[in-house]
Amino acid sequence: MERNLIQAIKDHSVPLTGSADLDKLIQQMGDPRFVLLGEASHGTSEFYTTRAEITKKLIKDKGFTFVAVEGDWPACQAINRYVKGYDKDSRSARAVLKSFDRWPTWMWANEEIIDLIEWMKEYNESRQSQVKAGFYGIDVYSLWESMDEVIRYLKEIDSPDLEAAKQAFTCFEPFNRQNEEYAVSAGIYNEGCIDEVAKLLTTIQRKKEVYPHHEELNLNLQVNAMAVYNAENYYRTMVVHDERSWNIRDMHMVDALNEIMDFYGSAGKAIVWEHNTHVGDASATDMKDAGMINVGQIIREQNPPGHVYVVGFGTHSGTVIAADEWGVNYDVKKVPSAMRGSWEDAMHQAGGYDKMLFFNEDNRHLFKEKIGHRAIGVVYKPEYERFGNYVPSIMSDRYDAFIFINQTKALHPITIEKAPITM
Repeated sequence: MERNLIQAIKDHSVPLTGSADLDKLIQQMGDPRFVLLGEASHGTSEFYTTRAEITKKLIKDKGFTFVAVEGDWPACQAINRYVKGYDKDSRSARAVLKSFDRWPTWMWANEEIIDLIEWMKEYNESRQSQVKAGFYGIDVYSLWESMDEVIRYLKEIDSPDLEAAKQAFTCFEPFNRQNEEYAVSAGIYNEGCIDEVAKLLTTIQRKKEVYPHHEELNLNLQVNAMAVYNAENYYRTMVVHDERSWNIRDMHMVDALNEIMDFYGSAGKAIVWEHNTHVGDASATDMKDAGMINVGQIIREQNPPGHVYVVGFGTHSGTVIAADEWGVNYDVKKVPSAMRGSWEDAMHQAGGYDKMLFFNEDNRHLFKEKIGHRAIGVVYKPEYERFGNYVPSIMSDRYDAFIFINQTKALHPITIEKAPITM
């Protein structure tokens, strides 16, 4: 089987020698409304720079209207305001990225993303009254920050719902803005705040069209309220049901993504940046056996064929930014050669160079065998990776295309890690 797989990769892959070759990928996509771009780690330079080049082409040539990333909504709003010109004070993308103070800050406070942010700002400035490309964070972790934003927005518009919001959020005060404390209290002792935030979210959703649209105020209020509600559910669940909390997180990301799409209306076209484990269809992996779903699977199920295109990423060896445990400072770690018999090993055996592989009706059957596919998280111990870093996957079902960078380098963080720990 291994020899046949390597030969199939040789027969159906194309070399990736530079940005111009990515035009072949854009052509293969057709005309989707969602393009999901993965990554095999949160700390690899080439995954960011390659996705940035694809993103520029999709915005410029295909009319894509926004980028949605695996980041917090409040922090990413700083980027959105900068690229759309709402922010009149910040002078550079580098200054804006200081908004990312939640661990692991290197995911977005890095040198590689700066070029894309500045490009988006220049692109938007050239379009005058036309739809401007946005940048949004759709993750679920921003419980406290999103609470602050809801209060701030309601105060700014002098909303009669302000006192109700303040009352709802007093439920969280005993937990000192510590996710861990809230998770234990709500998950084990059933002392949660679900009723309070549910009432507030219902109120805000009911009045969705009433709130001001100026500088996307209504969208910010809606998604921040949703983030509070889903984050509460996530932290309440994670202590006792790890698989269920995973599903809550990914369903929130889909809900946030769809909320942004509704905001843009018929012009909406989304580019999603997340880890392979979120965008690569979970039903084509052993995650399915554990009852886990993810963004890629849900978005595919919600949309007609041809409207969703999923691109996975991988590497054979190199270096990566990661930490030894949750919340501690990062360092540059060596990524060992891919485990023998894995997908990444087969891609390397088919030729030690960068390449792209497009899955289609003519070749999908050649890549139907389940195979280990490497996934590196923000916590990573290379010496133990063979015991838990390879996800059994049917690659031609999990993705529509795969980009393989044979040897990769670590991401370049802007600042040294010293932010507070967040679960």
